[in-house]
Amino acid sequence: MAAGPSSPTVSEPVPPEQGSRLGLAMICAVAALLLAVNLFGGQDPSSVAARPPQGAQAAAPADPSTAPADPSAAPTASQAGKSLPRSRPVRLIIPKIWVDAPFTDLAIEPTGQLQAPPAADTNLVGWHAQGTSPGEAGTAIIAGHVDTATSPAVFAGLGELKKGDTFRVLRADGRTAHFVVDSAQTFAKNDFPDQRVYNDTPRAEVRLITCAGDYDRSVRDYTDNLVVFAHLV
Repeated sequence: MAAGPSSPTVSEPVPPEQGSRLGLAMICAVAALLLAVNLFGGQDPSSVAARPPQGAQAAAPADPSTAPADPSAAPTASQAGKSLPRSRPVRLIIPKIWVDAPFTDLAIEPTGQLQAPPAADTNLVGWHAQGTSPGEAGTAIIAGHVDTATSPAVFAGLGELKKGDTFRVLRADGRTAHFVVDSAQTFAKNDFPDQRVYNDTPRAEVRLITCAGDYDRSVRDYTDNLVVFAHLV
């Protein structure tokens, strides 16, 4: 995945009922971030949407001497490991949290924001279809809702994933991409580490993203984003 997509524009939800997550309104599936054009400099949003992986690599090439020392940091080229050819994802399976969900394509809109998966389907995940595909070398983005106005959604249990947990992506080419979790971390939307989450990496990695934290009635949105960092095995 290249430039960091911003949170999708959604219709205003109904404020949640006190003490009940089931009464929460439709929430975003991805982080409230700077627009790609602001983060990576001077590009028209439409051009970012057309060629996101190349944009990110040019803006922030891997440098082992300056890479952050954390489990989700990008490896050097010599540590790239295995990868698969590009192929559309078909289904996401996370046994630990009982996820078995189909994919829908998400695009970056002219505003520079990534679309949210349709909220009407609580068992649906989206991927940035013009970015890296799951299993391909680079950073693939998979987004899902944590809940809707009426019920929990596909990523309601995402916070239960820990380092070492596994999940898999069934692909259109008939192959299965197996991933292991490196870390699961929560970030405030107003201080989101765009480059750490979205920059492409030499190895095949995935970010699973949903909303987290408290529900802010004044802006009708959650305060945080949960990001699960994982790599292909």
